Order: sequence, then structure tokens, then C-alpha cells
Amino acid sequence: MMRRATWLVPTLYILFLMLPIYWLLNMSFKTTNEILGSFTLWPQEFTTDNYVKIFTDPTWYMGYVNSLIYVSINTVLSVCVALPAAYAFSRYRFVGDKHLFFWLLTNRMAPAAVFALPFFQLYSAFGLFDTHIAVALAHTLFNIPLAVWILEGFMSGVPKQLDETAYIDGHSFPSFFLKIFLPTIAAGIGVAAFFCFMFSWVELLLAKTLTAVAAKPIAATMTRTASTSGYELGLLAAAGTLTIVPGAFVIYFVRNYIAKGFALGRV
Repeated sequence: MMRRATWLVPTLYILFLMLPIYWLLNMSFKTTNEILGSFTLWPQEFTTDNYVKIFTDPTWYMGYVNSLIYVSINTVLSVCVALPAAYAFSRYRFVGDKHLFFWLLTNRMAPAAVFALPFFQLYSAFGLFDTHIAVALAHTLFNIPLAVWILEGFMSGVPKQLDETAYIDGHSFPSFFLKIFLPTIAAGIGVAAFFCFMFSWVELLLAKTLTAVAAKPIAATMTRTASTSGYELGLLAAAGTLTIVPGAFVIYFVRNYIAKGFALGRV
């Protein structure tokens, strides 16, 4: 009985967690009329029209392309800027270091709505409105503090003797940092990149405020599906299903790094 409970409870819990995803997938293969007209566990009139529209309508598929572009730019920028900052916090002590570290984290605590209007005015003045770099830079305000906090914890776990030994062996700082130190904290880089990617991927307010047409993300496109007959629920469900795919791929490739991050207590 106990053995059966050990696998039954986790199985039921996983099924409970997967239920919303299944229901979203189920709705994506239905028409809006069927969604509104009946409650069924699977499509009665199976249709792929919702996915066909997404992959053939530039307004839709370019939303995914735009999102992937600025999310990738943001992830690379955030991790690259956070690496030297985290190294400084983990290896050196200077006046106000703890206050500066706390100040970085307070930027992460602020809601995105606080910065929407200032960013809109600033980027409009510099001609960056409706560009991928605008959204990517806006998201670094939140992702760099998070990446610094995660990476600093991983770097603090690496003994300082590693640095000293590398210098004695004749390595310059760039050589040591790139060839020795970064591979040592590869798990931390994977964890930081994952969280930066996911925040930028799901963030809506700044992405919608700072774009109009050319760089409009998929999240903003999904909020504009109203027609004379109401919202196209099947189309929204198909778009929502496809938005899960990039995150699932990222989780698959960094799953081991995330597990190490939890084990080290820094996630």
C-alpha cells in the first residue's frame, strides 16, 4: 500500500499540473463556436486552422520572431554584464559594496509599470522606439540584478585559491576568467541565462509599451485578437500553446544546471 502511494500521489500531482496545458492544447484545435457552445474533453470538430493562420499570417509569426530576437539579445547582454559585476562582488571588498549590491536588487523589486513611461519618452527621443534593442535594454534593468545575485552566489563558492594558482601559472586575467573560471561556474551561467530568458519572454507591459509594429512581440499580438464576433478563442489558445514551446526547449537544455542551482541554494 505504501509503495503504491509513493508513485500514485506524485502521478496525480503531475496530472493536476499538466491539466491547464492539456486544456489549452485541446482548445487550440477547436473553433471558437465549439469552445463557447459546449464543454468537451477533446475537439468534436478537429481543426488546424488556428495554427495555419499563425504560420501564414505575418502579423502572427513575426510576433514570435520579434520576441525571440529581443529575448536573445537581452539574455546575452544581461549575462555578459552580470559576469564581471558578480566577480567583483564575490572577490573584492570595497566601500559601499553591500549597499551597492542591495541597490541592484531593489531595481529588480520595482514593478515594470514604474519604468514604462520614462522608457517610452527616452527611447522615443533617441529614435529607439519600436526596435528590438529598446525592449532588450529595458529588460536588462530587471535581469542584470537577478543575474548578478545568482552568479555571485556561484562565484563565492569557488575558492579564491583557484585565482591565485592561475596567476602563479602565468595566466593573465582574461585568460584565467575565460578558460578556467567560467567553465567552473557553467551551472551558474546556465541558471542565470534561464531566468533572464524566461522573464523577458513572459514580460508584457514594457514589451507592449515600447513597440508598435516592426518589433511587436507575440504577447502584444495576442491582446489584439478581438473581432466583430468577439475574441477568437481558438486562435488565442493556439498562440498560447506555441508560446510554451521556447520555454520548454530552454528548460530541457539547462535542466541539469537548474538542478545544481537548487542544490547550491542560490535559486
